[in-house]
Amino acid sequence: MKQLLKDIQNDKLLWLLAFVPAVFVARSLAHDAHTMLFVLSVLAIVPLTVLLSLATVSVAAKIGDAIGGLLNATLGNLAELVIALAALRAGQYTLVKASIAGTIVTNTLFILGASFLLGGLKHHEQEYNRVSARVQAGLLFVATVALLIPSAISHADTAGVAFSHKLSVALAVLLIVTYGLSTLFSLVTHSESFGSVQHAEVGESPWPMSVALATLAGVTVLVALVSEIFVESVQQAAEAFGMTPAFVGFIILALVGGASAMPTAFSGARRNRLDLSVGIALGSASQIALFVAPVLVLLSYVIGPTPMDLQFWPGAVVMMLVAALTTSMVTNSGRSAWFMGVLLLMVYAIFAMTLYLLPPRVA
Repeated sequence: MKQLLKDIQNDKLLWLLAFVPAVFVARSLAHDAHTMLFVLSVLAIVPLTVLLSLATVSVAAKIGDAIGGLLNATLGNLAELVIALAALRAGQYTLVKASIAGTIVTNTLFILGASFLLGGLKHHEQEYNRVSARVQAGLLFVATVALLIPSAISHADTAGVAFSHKLSVALAVLLIVTYGLSTLFSLVTHSESFGSVQHAEVGESPWPMSVALATLAGVTVLVALVSEIFVESVQQAAEAFGMTPAFVGFIILALVGGASAMPTAFSGARRNRLDLSVGIALGSASQIALFVAPVLVLLSYVIGPTPMDLQFWPGAVVMMLVAALTTSMVTNSGRSAWFMGVLLLMVYAIFAMTLYLLPPRVA
């Protein structure tokens, strides 16, 4: 606990934790002040993600980067899940799908690309476990194919609403089974193939495991609560700032929802622990595509006003497919330099610019 308090005292960015109670107070006193709540929620999420990063690095130092990356990806995706559940209950399925697609693209292109760039600027060349990266990229491609099929046949003569829902439920079950088998494969039956490349720099002394796990649990809950405030205010605030709905769902929501994974991924790359960065970026994207998205489809039958399917608008499908293929090609060698990060970030910038200037027509 002393180490935690010391880090909060020494890191000026963590002083922004004062905005965490401020955003809850502001919500109770000025519920309709959407722009103010939007700004306060973002300022509150930033220090929470830093704490989450510090705690996850401490856990990864004790249990290994492969499982540490999986843990960070899982905890980071809780924010996306909470945001999606809130939109699901409200029947805002377009926002749910935009968040899913945007999170996949953001993790595979922005977080991974920025990690390669930041790590490459400090280290001439970096290595990471190629087997792990290829498995994650393969899983992402399979999930993208599953998300492509309902959209591809949506205009077929025999395809109706009932068929789309039945197909989506069947695909959701297959994706969840695939995710479970992939976890068994990487952590149990072939865990020896998923170890980290042992060349990490020695950083500061990690926190005790009990403190790190308690911090992970507490901060994750706070991130989820603040994220709910964020999603309530983001649409009106976006209009005030001149942002389009497509840009908000695909870019803004995905960036804020994945903010908890960014500090750990970026700091891991700078410390030459690229396996942690790759595990976070690709692991988070795979979890969203193989687990979160199908779970949301199944939950829509329970908490949603109507069932949700896996039919995305064509622009989102193309972007997810391009992101999966680009990631597969870039991570094929198991080596990285700063220019590899530039390539991924340029693809992400193309998508963001397109959505900002000409948002796709959503169904």
